[in-house]
Amino acid sequence: MLSAGMVRMGEIGGLMNAVRKPLFAGKPVTPARLADTVSDAIAAALFDGRIAPGEALPAEGEIAREFGVSKPIAREALRQLAAAGLILTQQGKVARAKAMNGEPMERIYGYAARSSLARLREANEMRRVIETGIARLAAERRDPAGLAAMERALRDMVGSIREPAGFTEADILFHLGIALATGNTMIRVQMEGMRSVQREVSELFSTRGNRADADWNATVERHRAIFEAIAAGAPDLAEQKIIAHFEAADIASLEVAGKLEGGDGQR
Repeated sequence: MLSAGMVRMGEIGGLMNAVRKPLFAGKPVTPARLADTVSDAIAAALFDGRIAPGEALPAEGEIAREFGVSKPIAREALRQLAAAGLILTQQGKVARAKAMNGEPMERIYGYAARSSLARLREANEMRRVIETGIARLAAERRDPAGLAAMERALRDMVGSIREPAGFTEADILFHLGIALATGNTMIRVQMEGMRSVQREVSELFSTRGNRADADWNATVERHRAIFEAIAAGAPDLAEQKIIAHFEAADIASLEVAGKLEGGDGQR
């Protein structure tokens, strides 16, 4: 028989078990969270080079077995990575790793910049804030690949005066060169993501009907001044020159806005 003391102890233990907090305070694991865990692990392998660009990933079944999840969970993880632009998936073929680039951001920024003149102004303002810091870092580091890209872009600009399409591509290459000069992969990806904004702005300015040769040459010289400051390793000067470049672009944007903007600020 149980004594009264033993009964009371049992009652106390039961009460403690009833009020004890769970050892782990995390939320219940759901299939979506399992897919996040799997995609995070695969992304880590992509970023640290264990899976090289172009290399095939294991099949869904192998991924499922390695992580101890179902094939639908593995499939969802791969779908997430494909949506982020980290892998390429095709029906009936194994998924392959892609080199990290700014393609997903470029699509989003492109949709926004083309949606209205107000969003285009915001996107260009974003560029101004971001690229000012990038130019400073580029001048501090001066990675040769970036300097070479800027030099090539300047040559292309000179050869594309009065040719909007060619000039726009040279402009985009120049600003990518600034990012490459930092030697920072994430900055390079960010600049690639802003290409759609650069293209939209450059095409608008380059196709202005009243753009004289002096305007084209002034744009080239502003870019040349930025390049020379970065190549000379002068962060303060590089910042000043890129700010001056955006200020000149802002003046031109007022002219463009006057032609394109309606009463509500939409194109």
